[in-house]
Amino acid sequence: MRIATYNINGINSRLHVLLRWLEEFRPDVVGLQELKCTDEAFPAKDLEALGYSSIWHGQKSWNGVALLSRVGEPVETGRGLPGDPDDAQSRYIEAAVCGVLIGNLYLPNGNPWPGPKFDYKLTWMDRLHAHGRHLLDSGLPALLMGDFNVIPTDQDVYKPERWAKDALFSPEAKAKFAELVAQGWTDALRKLHPDERIYTFWHYWRNSFQRDAGIRIDHFLLSPPLTKSLKAAGVDRTPRGWEKTSDHAPVWIEVDV
Repeated sequence: MRIATYNINGINSRLHVLLRWLEEFRPDVVGLQELKCTDEAFPAKDLEALGYSSIWHGQKSWNGVALLSRVGEPVETGRGLPGDPDDAQSRYIEAAVCGVLIGNLYLPNGNPWPGPKFDYKLTWMDRLHAHGRHLLDSGLPALLMGDFNVIPTDQDVYKPERWAKDALFSPEAKAKFAELVAQGWTDALRKLHPDERIYTFWHYWRNSFQRDAGIRIDHFLLSPPLTKSLKAAGVDRTPRGWEKTSDHAPVWIEVDV
């Protein structure tokens, strides 16, 4: 099964990009982030025309996450990250597909740092830690995927010094990401490509993509049962070079299920 995560950066304004990529790449399951649309405006029928069933958690103008599947309807198991019932931001959706429990997330950016948005980021990560532990304790094949808005190490950024004051590269965020992985998760890209410089995001300005001046902030974390079946992982850079595209590229894994 091929599973992908893609921060689409506005699903309706970039629907032509998404549909073209789905037709060409044909992933079995996709997690989308930054829908930037209400639940009513989600283009479910366009996705159905390509054979994808969808569940989504939208929000006007901001955030928003969705899961698509062409290998059976996603069976929703969670909407919104547990731990704060008053959190109104649409950043997490979870479903079972083909026996795999999939958590799709859009972690807060946290800028400007320091400040209230950064505090929210760290609190959200604490909640993710608690839920991640719950998923691992279940013993099920599970994964957390999406835009984590964290650059884990110097290896994951083109020029570390240029990100030194950014919340994505803050010591606190990196430490919390490392603590999450240390629960027992496997960073799929690093598992199979330990020494490569791999990026998943490039700014629109200064020809960042053409210069490959990127960062790695989109991740797959796999539970131990799923790690055993990991066959391949990579970044599909192709759609990042298309017209009016997202500033992220899709990340994908292949697992036996």
